[in-house]
Amino acid sequence: MSESIQHECGLALIRLRQPLQYYYDKYGTSLYGLSKLQLLMQKQRNRGQDGAGIAVIKHDMPPGYRYISRKRAIGPNYLQKLFKQVHKYFDKLSPEQMQDTDWMKMNLPYTGELLLGHLRYGTHGLNNIESCHPFLRKNNWMNRSLVLAGNFNLTNVDELFEELVDLGQFPKEKSESVTILEKMGHFLDDEVQRLFNWFKSDGCSNQEINELIVQNIDIQRIITRSCKKFDGGYVMAGMIGHGDAFVVRDPNGIRPAFYYQDEEVVVVASERPAIQTAFDILHHEIKEITPGHVLSIRKDGRIEEHAFQGRGKKSSCSFERIYFSRGNDRDIYTERKQLGAKLADRVLELVDYDFDHTVFSFIPNTAEIAHIGMVERCQEILSDRKRMAIEALENPKNGSLAKIFDQKVRVEKLVVKDAKMRTFIADELVRNTMVSHVYDVTYGIIENHVDTIVLIDDSIVRGTTLRDSIVRMVARLKPKKIIVLSSAPQIRYPDCYGIDMSIMSRFVAFQAMVALIKDRGLEDQMDEVYQLCKRDVEANVKVNHVKKLYDNFSDEEISAKIAEMLTHDDLGCELEIVYQTVEDLNRACPDHIGDWYFSGDYPTPGGNGVVHQAFINFMEKRQVRAY
Repeated sequence: MSESIQHECGLALIRLRQPLQYYYDKYGTSLYGLSKLQLLMQKQRNRGQDGAGIAVIKHDMPPGYRYISRKRAIGPNYLQKLFKQVHKYFDKLSPEQMQDTDWMKMNLPYTGELLLGHLRYGTHGLNNIESCHPFLRKNNWMNRSLVLAGNFNLTNVDELFEELVDLGQFPKEKSESVTILEKMGHFLDDEVQRLFNWFKSDGCSNQEINELIVQNIDIQRIITRSCKKFDGGYVMAGMIGHGDAFVVRDPNGIRPAFYYQDEEVVVVASERPAIQTAFDILHHEIKEITPGHVLSIRKDGRIEEHAFQGRGKKSSCSFERIYFSRGNDRDIYTERKQLGAKLADRVLELVDYDFDHTVFSFIPNTAEIAHIGMVERCQEILSDRKRMAIEALENPKNGSLAKIFDQKVRVEKLVVKDAKMRTFIADELVRNTMVSHVYDVTYGIIENHVDTIVLIDDSIVRGTTLRDSIVRMVARLKPKKIIVLSSAPQIRYPDCYGIDMSIMSRFVAFQAMVALIKDRGLEDQMDEVYQLCKRDVEANVKVNHVKKLYDNFSDEEISAKIAEMLTHDDLGCELEIVYQTVEDLNRACPDHIGDWYFSGDYPTPGGNGVVHQAFINFMEKRQVRAY
């Protein structure tokens, strides 16, 4: 993606199922769990660049000993900084001490059986240490202490906050994370109290009751009650002080979550390849947590997956497949190639199958896989055309065969992304000019005013980098035409489930639609939709009123307007923009049809409320988040 946007966070959870000594004897390290957690987080660092945190719980610690450890870090090299701070507890230990796992567990932090890591990509709010997960809700009762981390955004935080107030609580702040923590904490307290009262009436002592609570606590019941009114996309991982753990996935499966278990470990992560790499296991051994289910990992070793809500229509985020998740997942790699392949026929029609004067390239770095798929499909088409040309020859002599065989798909790396450029020049014009040189181009490949350049990007959100940097730089090569392909459809609507795309006026597709509305004198329709949005902004209706405005125009009309808006007067060549269709996106990613960014079809009622509020903000000229 040529324009970086903030997006989903990353989770990693490990439960060691054997005594700590087992891992030293087999793997030669007393820090097996900690090293695996670090590797899981390192392999998911694409999911968080604002900060990270870990928490570790020790099983069966005696009273008076610390059983929960937590560390968080922000800033440059946050992950390295985090684990450097953790490892300082072990750096000066003798070999004999490092071999004594019982001594380490009793005397040093981060040496427990249950480990939780989180990578933060803040979609809003302050980027400080207090905003980093995991969050900790302390209590002198071990089974009331709660550690929580998540990859989530909820559309109805205000409603949930008011529920806490109605319960008699006084939350310390009105934030999503604190609201969710206190919501779950309330029902954890309630469950513990229910069991305490039950066993107390049977004459059990308080110490006996503690153990009975651990054995009988109903995690499914806690999650069902806590998440009953959650509207949004979420994967949440929690650890209870006595040693149980759980991972919750929303009923529509919007956010991703995978897990693996064997006799040694249970591991959960946001991305499947991270588990494969960290534990050297096969693709098919890893399972996806079922939407609307909670995966509970009990202190006694039981692993259970239970429904806590009725499943909705599975609407796994398609942007995960297009861009956010790392492309080394087998399925994602294949899907991204398909996204590129599905653009090949359309672009070859645009260049009239002129392979000799068309150069295919990509905008680094995340569009490279789609580029491979596009080129492979172009080669298939060229092979078919070669075969038909040969069959049509009456007298294959005088070099006619050679001319056919020599034809090829021209593939070059024309755009190069330099290191992030920083400038301290105060003059805004000069500074913007410097920043526009984040990309550079390969000279001497393009025949001036003859060749067409085809560039593929994985998505076009705002179009500013495309306009101010990439297109300007590529135009220096003096092509006849530049065609920019987007492997994603037009981004028309805001997200409210974990991606920082909530201000609709920033989307170039929305800007193009509004420009077309004004070109054709349809402003009355905008006023009508504005009134409908104001009427239904809090009604949780199943209708997205903003769709009516887009219905006035074809996809091609909006794409043409975008190209016009991104073309400078002195560009010196024609610019054309081609987007993926929503239909082809769903064909390429059939199991991940969460396409609300493009289609406006939100999987939860709160989504329509968010798009209505986003449009109201636009009409009222307010550049603020829509939720």
